Parts: sequence; structure tokens; C-alpha cells
Amino acid sequence: MKSNEKASLSLIKISLISILMLLLLGVGVKAFNSQINNVKIILSNHYEMNVLTTKTTVSEILEENHIIILPEETVVPDLESEISEDKTIIITNVSQSHAEVVRLASESEKISVDQIIGSYAPITEKITTEQVVIPYETVTKDASNSAATTTNKVLQNGKDGLKEVTYRIKYQNDVEIEKTVITEKIIKQPVNKIVQVKTATTSRSTTVSRTEVANDNSSIDGTSLGKFKVTAYCSCAKCCGKANGITSSGTKATANHTVAASSRFAMGTKLKINGNIYTVEDRGGAISGNRIDIYMDTHSQALAWGVRYLNVELVD
Repeated sequence: MKSNEKASLSLIKISLISILMLLLLGVGVKAFNSQINNVKIILSNHYEMNVLTTKTTVSEILEENHIIILPEETVVPDLESEISEDKTIIITNVSQSHAEVVRLASESEKISVDQIIGSYAPITEKITTEQVVIPYETVTKDASNSAATTTNKVLQNGKDGLKEVTYRIKYQNDVEIEKTVITEKIIKQPVNKIVQVKTATTSRSTTVSRTEVANDNSSIDGTSLGKFKVTAYCSCAKCCGKANGITSSGTKATANHTVAASSRFAMGTKLKINGNIYTVEDRGGAISGNRIDIYMDTHSQALAWGVRYLNVELVD
């Protein structure tokens, strides 16, 4: 009887040990089949941590490591997503750069960590004040009564205005990403240029043909030379191809004094144009025939002069 009891107890022990071994073996197989990942987590304060986990979704990995997402924070990839191939989770404060990260993430499934971190670079602001030119406008007054031949007369020269503008400028990675006007203050109002269009008049008595004007200017002293096409230029490279202001005669060009004329006029010849007396000190490739170029201090003044047809008189 006792032998049978001992045999029964032995069988029970063997069964229990077998069941226990099977349970342990199943747990071991399950653990073996679960892949262990090394995941990098970058917090919003830029602290980095590496964790080992068998979890696969972002929310599970964060929960496992007791990381709570605050309302003002966002996660890439989002909480419900599987961990990305680069095994990186980035937590950051919500900012304007969030949209850029979303755009980059949507364009490439294999976006690098450096690209994402670069998109979250700090944004700096600067307040700066600049002076901005206010261009003048040209106002045309038509007094020609629809005449076939007209001429323009400048009643008032235009002048640019000036304003002071204060901007708020945002930079990211030293690149300007936004520029906003804060205030504007007018320093000087622009003055409109007023041009009158009227019927052109001609007078044969004041017209001198090219054959009547000799190279010897002494023969035409005090004579009206008729209407010339009068333009303007300055010493910039656009007007002269150089910017030193030295004329063909070797003198320094001077406003209200220097003009460029064709070789029919000797250097130093005095010409009266629009009530002012000028000196021929310069030449020009496009200056020929009845054309004269008046020197101005600035390119904007030369442009404002435009093209005028004026009487020119030789001064003794």
C-alpha cells in the first residue's frame, strides 16, 4: 500500500515539473520571438536618451519610459504610428516650424533626423529701421487739343520722397523667413513731375540749317541754332560706361555747366539752353547732329529730365 502511494506522489511531482518546464519554455520562445529595438528619444529640451524596447508603437514606447506629452508639445512620428526605420522619436514644442516638418515627412518616408532637427532650429527676431525712397509720379496735362504734332513742356520737376520703415524680421538658421512692417513714418513727401503736352510750333526764321553752321563757331556767335533734341546723362556706368566723371576734354563733369555735343562744336563752346548757359566739354557715341546731352548729378535726375526739344543759342 505504501509503495503505491509513493509511486503516485512521484508521478504527480514529475507531472508538475513537466508542466512548469513547458510554461518556462513558452515564455522563453515568446521573448525570443519579440524583437528588441534600440530607440532614440529626443525631448523638447533637446535631451537625448536611448532605450531598449520590444514595443513597436510610439505611444507604447513613451508610456513604457514614463514620458508624458504636454499639450504644447508634439511628436514625430505621431503617437499612433509604428516606430520609423531610423528608430527615432522627436518631441518638440509646437511652433511655426511644425508645418515644415510635416511637409518634409510627407515628401520622404526616409527623412533623416538631421533634416527634422534642422527644421526645429530656434527662430530669432530683430527689429530694424530702414529709409525707403518714395518714387515721384508723373502727371501729364494735355493742352494740345488733339493736335497732330505736339511737344512736351515740364511745368514742375519731380522729386522723390523718403519714408522711415520699421520692420520685425524673423530668422532661422541665419535665413530671413518673415519680414513684417511695424510702423511707417513719412520724412519727405514726393513732388509730382508735371508735364504739359501742347501743340508744337515751328518758326522758319529761327531755324538754321546744318550747312549754315560752320565748324568755326566764331561765324555764328549770337545766332539761334534752332531746336535741338536735349537729353541728360550722369557719370554712372550705365550712362557712360565708366563712373569717374571725367569728360572727353579731361575736365570733371559738373551739373548745370557741362554738356556733351557733336564735333560741330569745339570744346569750350558756350551754349544757352532753356535759359541756362552750358559749356561743351564732352562727346558721346550717340551724340550727333542736333542733339545735346546735359550732365546731371544723379541718374534719377537724368531720367526725370527725359527727352525735350529746346531752342539752343550760341553764346559769345
